[in-house]
Amino acid sequence: MKKLLLLPILLLSLISTPCLSETMGDLVKRDDIYYKKFTETPFTGKVTGKAQGSYKNGKKEGEWVSHDDNGQLSGKGNFKNGKRDGEWVYYHDGQLWSKGSYKNGKKKDEWVKYHGNGQLNNKGSYKNGEKGGDWVWYHDNGQLEEKGSWKNGVMEGETVSYYDNGQLSSKGSWKNGEPEGESFSYYDNGQLEEKGSYKNGKEEGVWVWYHDNGQLEVKGGYKNGKEEGDWVWYHDNGQLEEKGSYKNGEKEGESLFYNKDGTIKNFID
Repeated sequence: MKKLLLLPILLLSLISTPCLSETMGDLVKRDDIYYKKFTETPFTGKVTGKAQGSYKNGKKEGEWVSHDDNGQLSGKGNFKNGKRDGEWVYYHDGQLWSKGSYKNGKKKDEWVKYHGNGQLNNKGSYKNGEKGGDWVWYHDNGQLEEKGSWKNGVMEGETVSYYDNGQLSSKGSWKNGEPEGESFSYYDNGQLEEKGSYKNGKEEGVWVWYHDNGQLEVKGGYKNGKEEGDWVWYHDNGQLEEKGSYKNGEKEGESLFYNKDGTIKNFID
């Protein structure tokens, strides 16, 4: 009679008692649920090693910390029902790398990221795991690198970028994640490098490029993202270098090439 009473008690203890401690190498993942190897029961208990935390019914739960190969802290935060939840902090080589919050496994609200020297790298917000609102990026010397806006995870509106010396690098606009309207790029000395326009994410109309001394370098047209019509190239001394024509993105007809002194170099028919 005593043996019959002990048997169900023993079986119940095997099913419901959490394991004291395992490592991630002792577990296997099946359909987003973790099991101890060679079992069919979702794992409940703690794990140790590079990643340390607890599982409940096969899913991560509560506070977790992780370490890199050198034993330094690489991440710290909480899980809820197997998904990141609340504030998380990440490190690289012992330095703060990024921090922000999750809800139901998706990034939310403000996130910040840092360069290896501790300077702010970028800052912006997420909504339902997608970038939204104003974002800014910085060079590792603290100078502003880029600023722009995002909507539903894609770029929207004006974006401006800068060199690490503070000079304007480029400016343009975006619509539904694609460039739209006028676009400008500059050399790090402030000289205009190129300008043109986009329509529905593709180059459209006349585009021009300049040498860093201000001399015109290239001028040509686009139609629906493909070269179209007459194109000309110039040497940095202002002399004509090449001229030719395009149709639907393919060179058409004769192309002429010139030396810096203005004499004809050769031509291709």
